[in-house]
This record gives sequence, C-alpha cells and structure tokens, in this order.
Amino acid sequence: MEKLFEKLGITPKNIKKYTAAFLHSSYVYENHLKVDYERLEFLGDAVLELALSDYLYSNLNVKEGDMTKIRASYVCENACYQYAMDLELSDYIKVGHGEETDGGRYKKVILADIFESLIGAIYLDLGFDIAKQTILKIIVPYIENPNIIFFSDYKSSLQEYVQTEQKSLVYSLVKEEGPAHNKLFTVNVVMGNIVLGVGTAASKKEAEQEAAKSALEKLAIYK
Repeated sequence: MEKLFEKLGITPKNIKKYTAAFLHSSYVYENHLKVDYERLEFLGDAVLELALSDYLYSNLNVKEGDMTKIRASYVCENACYQYAMDLELSDYIKVGHGEETDGGRYKKVILADIFESLIGAIYLDLGFDIAKQTILKIIVPYIENPNIIFFSDYKSSLQEYVQTEQKSLVYSLVKEEGPAHNKLFTVNVVMGNIVLGVGTAASKKEAEQEAAKSALEKLAIYK
C-alpha cells in the first residue's frame, strides 16, 4: 500500500487498520476471519460528512439547506466511487472467490464503501486533523471544478415539492434480496396512501434516491 499512502500524503502508524479497511465480507467469510470493513465504513462516513461540513461552513456563505445539498453531492455513492477509482482502491480490495468472479472489486457500491472505510482507518490511526486534510485534498478539486456534477439530490427536490403540498413522505423498504455481500434493496416512496415511486439499488440510500427520482419523473417536476 506504499503507493497509496504516498498518493494520500500520509505516514501510517498502524498498518493493520488499513488492511482491515480493504477486507470485504465475502473474503472474511471464506477465510474465517473476524472483521471486515463495514465498521470502518460506518465511522468513515461520519468523518467524511464532518470534514466536508466544516469546510463548507468555513468557505461558503450560503444557507443551511444549500450546504446540505452541496455536501450530499460530494459524499454520495457516485462521488465516493469516483474518489476510489482515482486512488485505484480496487488494487487493494480483498473479496471472496465468488465476488471476484462477479467483478466485485469494481462494483460501485463496494468501491464507494471502501473509500469510506479507508477514511475511517485514517481517522483511527492518525486523528481527525490528518483525516480532514486527506479528505479535502481529494474532494476540494472536484468542488472547485464547475464541470463536474456527481449527483442530483432527488430526495431533497421531492421533499421541497411535497412541502408545498403540505404532505409528508415515507420511504419504505419493500424488498431485500441477494447474499449479504451482494444485496439489492427496493424502496417505495409514499405520500399519503399513494406510492409515488419505486427504486432499486445496491444500498438503501441509493434505492431511496432512485425512488425519489422515479417519483419526480412521474410528477414531471424534475428537470
């Protein structure tokens, strides 16, 4: 991983944390290990949001709602996938045989998760300041490039619409299928008793966004 550390500009103290950050659950299961990257991913997701929130608060004079939308664009699955591709994280991921055959090390959801788990490992090993510096080194060039748009926050757009209608939205998980390491989630977005849209994706968050996108397309309000 020396090439990766050099690219990130960090000097690790505990290499074991980074090793764990690249262990997919399928690899852990096949090799009878105890820890995969999921706990680090959970931690890294929070660190990523805090670091970017701090940056946006300090550098942009915009309202809270606008900061929320901007942050969502740069911490979403599509964005984290791109960061992982830029860092060539697929070279370091360890997946099980079946997942390898299925192209698992190149799947968007896995690479996005791996990026977050790497951030979690950096935070645990080197602290928040170094983690924040690393995050901003990766993300700020994208923020400063107006030609790159990762993501449209369909949920926020749909929420803004229903607020004018004075009605609430509910996102409901209706189906979860596939093995633990390769799940698909299907979500309905409901307003009152009406199903506005349905979305399916490899994570609940993305399935909710797909459901909101579907609803917006039906309502012909998203441009």
